[in-house]
Amino acid sequence: MPDSSSGSARPGPRLGTDGAADAESAAADGVEGAAAVLVRALADRGWTVAVAESLTGGMVAAEVVDVPGASRVLRGGVVAYATDLKASLLGVDGALLAARGPVDPDVAEAMARGVRRRLGAEVGLATTGVAGPGSQDGHRAGEVHVAVVTPDAVRVESLRLPGDRAAVRAGACRAVLACATNLVVSGAVGGEHPASG
Repeated sequence: MPDSSSGSARPGPRLGTDGAADAESAAADGVEGAAAVLVRALADRGWTVAVAESLTGGMVAAEVVDVPGASRVLRGGVVAYATDLKASLLGVDGALLAARGPVDPDVAEAMARGVRRRLGAEVGLATTGVAGPGSQDGHRAGEVHVAVVTPDAVRVESLRLPGDRAAVRAGACRAVLACATNLVVSGAVGGEHPASG
């Protein structure tokens, strides 16, 4: 599995000049900057977003809400911390959860698809993983999967994030916001797979 500085499960989009500048600015400003860039990008496209969170426990939605103008783009969020809620609230296939558990890239994608559909948004974001300090069902602390589904594309990133529980959760929040911003700004690009449902 790649670490936080190298690659993703599926290749990411390449940003144009304006998108690259926004992404660099967001990285420099941390989570708050990333959320502001995402809100602006969503508003520019006339899109809304919904968030499904497990290990981040509402952090992603809270960061978006902190941005002035968030009400134009945020539909809502679901904190599905318990595994059974991923199935009942987000429509994640129970067989997938039984076979692989909740810490899985395909589960992250299913969560993003489910929250997008359930809350009626153009964009769905999802986070799942192990914040630590210990392992969970064979998955080490710091294993994180984030997913973004737009009308044009799907992107899933699998990361190994360093640090304590707070650092892993903050890193997951930053990762999904950056991933979403990249997809929303640049649209579907080679290497992404089309959204289907």
